Amino acid sequence: MNKSVTSSVVLKCECQATPGSTGFICHEKDPAFWHSWAQRTLRTALSLQDLNKNIAKNLILFLGDGMGVSTVTAARILKGQLNRQSGEETELEMDKFPYVALAKTYNTDSQVADSAGTATAFLCGVKANWGTVGVNAAAVRNQCNTTTGNEVTSILKWAKDAGKSVGIVTTTRLNHATPSAAYAHSVSRDWFSDADMPREALQAGCKDIARQLFENIPDINVIMGGGRRYMLPKNTSDVEYPNEAKHQGTRLDGRDLLEEWQMKMRHERGVYVWNRRDLLALNPNNVDYLLGLFEPSDMTYDLERDKESDPSLTEMVDMAIKVLRKNPRGFYLLVEGGRIDHGHHEGKAKQALHEAVEMDRAIGRAGLLTSEWDTLTVVTADHSHVFNFGGYTMRGTSIFGLAPMLSDIDHKPFTSIVYGNGPGYKVVNGTRENVSTIDFYNDNYQAQAAVPLSLETHGGEDVAVFAKGPMAHLLHGVHEQNYIPHVMAYAACIGQNQRHCLYARSEAPELSLTWSSLFTLLTVGHLLC
Repeated sequence: MNKSVTSSVVLKCECQATPGSTGFICHEKDPAFWHSWAQRTLRTALSLQDLNKNIAKNLILFLGDGMGVSTVTAARILKGQLNRQSGEETELEMDKFPYVALAKTYNTDSQVADSAGTATAFLCGVKANWGTVGVNAAAVRNQCNTTTGNEVTSILKWAKDAGKSVGIVTTTRLNHATPSAAYAHSVSRDWFSDADMPREALQAGCKDIARQLFENIPDINVIMGGGRRYMLPKNTSDVEYPNEAKHQGTRLDGRDLLEEWQMKMRHERGVYVWNRRDLLALNPNNVDYLLGLFEPSDMTYDLERDKESDPSLTEMVDMAIKVLRKNPRGFYLLVEGGRIDHGHHEGKAKQALHEAVEMDRAIGRAGLLTSEWDTLTVVTADHSHVFNFGGYTMRGTSIFGLAPMLSDIDHKPFTSIVYGNGPGYKVVNGTRENVSTIDFYNDNYQAQAAVPLSLETHGGEDVAVFAKGPMAHLLHGVHEQNYIPHVMAYAACIGQNQRHCLYARSEAPELSLTWSSLFTLLTVGHLLC
C-alpha cells in the first residue's frame, strides 16, 4: 500500500477532532492533504494565463462599507462556523475570485477617508474631499457655491448613457454616502433632504440628495434600500410605523417624491413596493422600473430583520438582476452592504460580521444569475475600521469568543475581537471591565476598545479589491481607488476608453464568421459568373 495512503488511514483512525473543536481538522495532519490542495491551487493559477478579454455586457460592483481585510477574514471564519465548521479554512464567495488587488483609500484632504469621498472615487473615477459626493476636489465641503462646475458623473450614468439598464441596491438609506455618489452632486453628504440644508444653500439653488435621486438620472431602473422619510412631506406618517413621530416625513418643500415617481412611471411598467411580501410577489418580466423603500431610514441589521416586512440583501439583489438583465445591452448594478460600517461604528462586531456574511450570500446569488463570460463583478470596500482580532486563539474558537489567556497586566480575560477606539471602552472601579461577567456573545455586545469614543472610527489602511469576469486581470497590485470605475468602464466599452472596442468586436467569433461567409459567397458568385 502507498505510504501516503497508509498514513491517511492511520490518521483517520486515530484522529477524533471534529469541526468546531479547538483542535485542527483530522486530515490536516497529513502533509499529502496540503500538497494536494496547493497543487489544485497551482493548476487554477496556471489556467488564468488564458485571459478573459471579452467585452463585459454586465457590470456589478459589490461595496462592503467598512469591510477592511480584518473584517473579511473574521467574516470568513464566521461563515464557516455558522455551517458548523472550524471556520478558518472556509471560502467566502469573494475568496473564489481569481484576481485581487489593493486600493488606497485616502481622500484628497484626509489620510483616513470617509464614505463620501471614497464613493466619489470608486464610482466617479476621481479622488475627492472628505464629506462630499459627486464633485471633484475643487468643491469645498458645505459651501454650496462651489458645486456648479465641479460636478463629476458616475459609472452608473456612463452605463445609462450607453443604453444599459442600471440599478442601486443598499442596506442603508438610498441617499446615504455610497449610493448618493452614483447620482448626486453635493458638497455635503449630510444634505439628505431639504430639512437638513442651511437656508443659504437652498436659496443658492443647491438640491438635497433625495431630490437628486429622482431628478439627476430620472430613469434609474432599480432603486432599493431604505430612506422613505426623506422622500415625504414633513409630518407625513410612515406607512409601516404610522404612530411613531421619529419616522415621519421630513421634507419642507411639501413634495411627495414617492407619489411623483409613481405618477411618472404609471405607463412605464414601474412598481413601488415597501415590504418584502410585495417585492417577492413581483414577476420581474413585467417590471421595467422598480422602487423599493423598506424602512424610513437605514434598513435594520440582518440579525434583527423582520423577515415578514424587510427583504434580505440577497433577495433584493436577486430581484434587481432579474429586472435588469432583460436589457439586451446589459446592465450596471451597484450593491452596498452598508451596515457593516454601522456595526463597527457602534462597536458591535457581531452585527457587522453578520452583515458581511449576508453580503457574501448576495455575491453568491449574483454569480448564479450571471456568467463570468460576460459579467465583470468587483467586490471591494470604501475604507477599513480600527477592528481586529487576535490573542492567540485556538483553531475553531468562536470568532466572538475569549482569548485562551489572561492579560499579564490586569490579569483579566479578554475577547479576541477588539477595537482601537470606540464605545466599548469601559472602566469599572478604576480598571478595565471584566468581560467574563457579561454576555459577550450578545448580538449588540460592544467589544472593548483602547480609546473612548462615542463612535468608533474608520481605519486608514488599503482595502482589498476582488474581481472576476472580462478584464478582471486589470485589477492587480496596488492602485488608487479611483482606478476601479475606469477598469469597469474599459471592460464594458463605456465612458472614455473605447478605442479598443472596435478591435475587440472584430475578433468576436460571430463577426469573423460573418465576414468569412460573405467572402465565400462573393467567391462562389464570381466563379458562377
